Amino acid sequence: MTANIALVDDDRNILTSVSIAMQAEGFVTRVYSDSEAALQAIIDHPPDLGIFDIKMPKMDGLELLRRVREKSNLPVIFLTSKDEELDEALGLAMGADDYIKKPFSQRLLIARVKSILRRAELVKLTDDEADTEGLEPLVRGALEMDPARHLVKWNGDNVTLTVTEFMILETLANRPGVVKSRNQLMDAAYQDDVYVDDRTIDSHIKRLRRKFREIDPEFDAIDTLYGAGYRYNE
Repeated sequence: MTANIALVDDDRNILTSVSIAMQAEGFVTRVYSDSEAALQAIIDHPPDLGIFDIKMPKMDGLELLRRVREKSNLPVIFLTSKDEELDEALGLAMGADDYIKKPFSQRLLIARVKSILRRAELVKLTDDEADTEGLEPLVRGALEMDPARHLVKWNGDNVTLTVTEFMILETLANRPGVVKSRNQLMDAAYQDDVYVDDRTIDSHIKRLRRKFREIDPEFDAIDTLYGAGYRYNE
């Protein structure tokens, strides 16, 4: 079935350009420049995924997500500005699946949408007790990862990761001690031939470490091998 995407942004230019790009990929889009109208429409006719701008008048994206979460587990991607790191953290803690900074690549956004929809479908299949071979939880020392449900724990405490961060960590933890180059990590995290700069992977690794160190200040399970890449040290 064709996925329905709800786009919520007070910038009509962004709504138009993103909608055209999504429709070109075969998605059905619903566009809303008013977050209050979007909330009612999303509750009455749930889409498969939402893309919300954070900074909007009347009701911002964070409040929109909070109120949507009262009714559903709709996957959500936030669009954020460069100076909204605190809002990003709040959004992820509230249950957003990922965020992309403006200005953004539409190819990157489409790749994130496809990845999240694939993961949401895996969750649905698992909840329906379908065949889940290869989706068993991954345990590496204090680390627990449930790929089907996108859940991560460290020493029993939940860690909230974006889809991209999850994929990078999963790639490293699948083979402890094995060095993964930046190109290998990019291939794992960014599918559909999306190009990203090497420094993007470095930024994701930095955020991963920061998130784990908020729970465990002694976290040192991700090693940097300068000139080679990264590895998970079990």
